[in-house]
Amino acid sequence: AEQIEKREFLKENIVVKMLFFNEKPVGIELPKTVDLEVVKTEPGVKGDTATGGSKPATLETGAVIQVPLFINEGDIIRVDTRTSEYIERVLSK
Repeated sequence: AEQIEKREFLKENIVVKMLFFNEKPVGIELPKTVDLEVVKTEPGVKGDTATGGSKPATLETGAVIQVPLFINEGDIIRVDTRTSEYIERVLSK
């Protein structure tokens, strides 16, 4: 299954669909979105919300994606597992 490459979005207690062939697991299908904590990113600067830029952020699973400049370490963000793109901030630290 194509979703097997997206294991950087797997975390404990996430619900996935297992794909089997001849009774052997051949892949997993992730939910369309997952909520993950930002564990490392450069701090935002006041006024960044208006510029529309982005910066890299490391998530709790080790995945690195681009996020808006206003996202900070400790924020919980929603990520599209199909495109590996930031969707929205769920919780601000």
